[in-house]
Amino acid sequence: MQQQQNTNKRIKPIQGHSPQRSPGKFSSNLLNISNKFAGTGGMSSSLAPKKAQAPQKVPKSGIFQALPMIEQTLFKKYYDRGDLPIAVNFSGAVRKIVWKCEPECLDYHLYLPIFFEGLRETEDPYKFLAVNGCEELLQKGETKILSVLPQLIIPIKKALATKNHDIMCITLKKIQKLVKSGQMIGEALVPYYRQILPVMNMYKNKRLNIGDKIDYSQRKNENLSDLIQETLETLEKNGGEDAYINIKYMIPTYESCMF
Repeated sequence: MQQQQNTNKRIKPIQGHSPQRSPGKFSSNLLNISNKFAGTGGMSSSLAPKKAQAPQKVPKSGIFQALPMIEQTLFKKYYDRGDLPIAVNFSGAVRKIVWKCEPECLDYHLYLPIFFEGLRETEDPYKFLAVNGCEELLQKGETKILSVLPQLIIPIKKALATKNHDIMCITLKKIQKLVKSGQMIGEALVPYYRQILPVMNMYKNKRLNIGDKIDYSQRKNENLSDLIQETLETLEKNGGEDAYINIKYMIPTYESCMF
């Protein structure tokens, strides 16, 4: 009789509702679940010590790499439109440039900066016309070049900033020609050293170790480090009293060739 009374006293759970559980038991069940999945899951394991991983190489900064793309220059745009008084003469064994009018009669304020823009060209006939046309304009410019000098700084800076070996060599040679093309040009160029010399400072001591091989760029005068040294010496010789101080400020490793 007592067992029947005990069974009658039991409360049956209502459908759709679970019996209440104490919070202590629930948290202990969670801990048990986390412990159940602590195995390897069937993966192979080894007692051998792990191999030391090789240290990751520091990525290169790429500071000396040339620009992958060079934006279109005004020289190419003007030449394709037929606005430049210059053409290529293919008669004979050597190519030459032909002027449609005498270079002395040209407006240097308009054309000389455009030809300096063309120094960034890498394809012919643009490269050939820009290099040789710029050479003749500097030869026959005389007193016209000094007043155009401020307009030449940005094209020179852009050409050096490409970090292209051929473009930089051509630009450095044209800077030397520019300084020697007339009086007071070297001194007038001194205030613009801060825009021109930073790239030279990067490449001044950058030399290629080729061992016992022959460097043919020396014969062609295309050794970048030597060209930079020659250009700096030319700037110092023709820049007046303040030239060396300003060069030394921008390129601390430069030593004077005058003392």
